[in-house]
Amino acid sequence: MTTTTETNGRTVDAGGITTHYHDVGTGDPVLLLHGSGPGVSAHANWRLNMPALGDRFRVLAPDLVGFGYTERPDDVYYSLETWRDHVWAFMDALGIERASIVGNSLGGRIALAMAGQHPERVDRMVLMGAPGVGMTITEGLQALRAYQPSEQNMRQLLLDCFAVDKSIITDELVRDRYRASVAPGAFEAYREMFFSDRHAGSQLGIAEEQVTSVGTPTLLVHGREDKVVPVQVAWNMVQLLPDADLAVFARCGHWTQIERADDFNDLVGRFLGRQS
Repeated sequence: MTTTTETNGRTVDAGGITTHYHDVGTGDPVLLLHGSGPGVSAHANWRLNMPALGDRFRVLAPDLVGFGYTERPDDVYYSLETWRDHVWAFMDALGIERASIVGNSLGGRIALAMAGQHPERVDRMVLMGAPGVGMTITEGLQALRAYQPSEQNMRQLLLDCFAVDKSIITDELVRDRYRASVAPGAFEAYREMFFSDRHAGSQLGIAEEQVTSVGTPTLLVHGREDKVVPVQVAWNMVQLLPDADLAVFARCGHWTQIERADDFNDLVGRFLGRQS
């Protein structure tokens, strides 16, 4: 059963978790999996992409457990496996057996885990600014983890870490991300998943042999000036994945889908529309 919410989205029970999501367009299903920054949500990550991709596909963008408007159960254990299984449960709840996945940052790492576990359920995969082999704790990543809630701190974080083109950091974007970061339970969950010994949210590494075993057709998209996940990580991954292309966007940081939205939508749409 799904319900419509005041946030212009819907909710569905996915494995016992009331999950908020957006459902746009018709056609072959494409999952958009967001990243892990403070104040993140499916809408914040994908608001410039859902309408364009929805012209060709059925676009489904869930808020992962612990983020956005999805329920945050008190007993949840935040880990890569938890997020992976939450997305499987989300697909099952909507009756989707197979889909393509577009993953931003953490979402890309989840997509890799899904393709490694059940390749028969993943058609194509886009990894955008995703961590992988050779990933280190960058200054940008440290800044994300160190965020303390205030509108000014959010503005500075977005300006410093996410974009080359500072004009995309609008007052509306700052306000929306800040408000989401201080929603009931949001900041507490964010701190718990990456800093508490109770969780394994920060354990996102991947071994070379895991990557070489993933045969899913893959497109890697990366900003050349990414301060959170260095572009070298994408170069490492494209050399290891058996069936992968790499597109590097110049004058672009961690948000290729926002900073170069038209180029991103065109490139990703053509890749997802190819016949296997």
